[in-house]
Amino acid sequence: MRQLLTYDFMETMRVTNQWLGSTARAMCSYPQFGLVANPAIQMTAAWGEVMERSFARMAVKPDWGIRSITLGDGRDHAVSPNVVLPKPFGDLVHFAVAGREAMARKVLLVAPMSGHYATLLRSTVISLLPDCDVYVTDWHNARDIPVSAGKFDVEDYTLYLVDFMRHMGPDTHVIAVCQPAPLTLAATAYLAEEDPKAQPRSLTLIGGPIDPEAAPTDVTDFGNRVTMGQLEQSMLQRVGFKYAGAGRMVYPGLQQLSSFMAMNAEKHSRAFTEQILRVAKGEASDNDKHNRFYDEYLAVMDMPAEFYLSTVDRIFKKREIAKNTFTVAGKPVDIGKITSVAVKTVEGGKDDISAPGQCIAALDLCTGLPDSKKASHLEPDAGHYGIFAGKSWRNNIRPLVLDFIDANNKSAKIKAVS
Repeated sequence: MRQLLTYDFMETMRVTNQWLGSTARAMCSYPQFGLVANPAIQMTAAWGEVMERSFARMAVKPDWGIRSITLGDGRDHAVSPNVVLPKPFGDLVHFAVAGREAMARKVLLVAPMSGHYATLLRSTVISLLPDCDVYVTDWHNARDIPVSAGKFDVEDYTLYLVDFMRHMGPDTHVIAVCQPAPLTLAATAYLAEEDPKAQPRSLTLIGGPIDPEAAPTDVTDFGNRVTMGQLEQSMLQRVGFKYAGAGRMVYPGLQQLSSFMAMNAEKHSRAFTEQILRVAKGEASDNDKHNRFYDEYLAVMDMPAEFYLSTVDRIFKKREIAKNTFTVAGKPVDIGKITSVAVKTVEGGKDDISAPGQCIAALDLCTGLPDSKKASHLEPDAGHYGIFAGKSWRNNIRPLVLDFIDANNKSAKIKAVS
């Protein structure tokens, strides 16, 4: 009961802050206050507007917002995200493009389950859609999943990826971003032994912690400093009565967000201060740079407790992927069994979450793969976000990934890279 009430208390604090922002904005925007030459009133209204929007975003799953794309024919084609394989903890979503011929490049984009929704990869999807048939793993908010659906840990996550790859077929090219990279590598190795014909053509791992000890960061240091008992005691809560998942143990999204913000507290504080000033001056807009970023960044989801704990324990502490000792349902998963799937790693030189060296470790684990099917790329000036969604991704990394897909695609013709 204590944990249920604590979860509800966090939600109460979120709603209270949203209400405070709304109240400040409404009161200080009252027309008669316009007759008072006091900038504090205008600043308070601006503070309220930013506060209300920020706390409101924390409880809402963002929409993909991808309505159409322009193709080589110069026409806009409608885009619709459709669930093609529904599951309790996550769906396989296909972005269908109306009026387009079948594409030779079929891509499965594996999104992280690390506090944010899959929509965090919206710009990545947009950049791939003109040249690829895109599928995405759309993970669900654990607070909305009834306890009757059972557990979900790293082994379940791996088997979900196996099912998604089987559904899409062997002409698939998988791109795993950040947290799912080690488990996507394990899922590929699982298929190599259990169902070789269902293996993808290529696997691109972007900024993932294959071997967290290869280049320690604050994230890996934290995982080593705390015990599993401390994590379970301090990080986990039971979902409150308001949601369908009431009673489920989770790592709450609001708690995760506080950790994210604390890592770069000065940067976030400056960003919000500057936004309040822009709102007060009338220079802000609904879709300005600040709102586009924070509308997504502040939208957080709860993570299943068993997934969070098993990730810290098995991926970071015991390094089961790095040591090639990972098991699924008691069955060893040997990464050396990958012999035909081309593997490429991408790292950012300024990545402070998954530092250079952590991801490229995957290539050494693929002992059964010839060097001709291994590739790596280090983007010197890119941080963690930039290697999959920023300018570095669009201008430098994306073309290299598409070239890698083409080089390992056995399908017919390839559409030109736009």
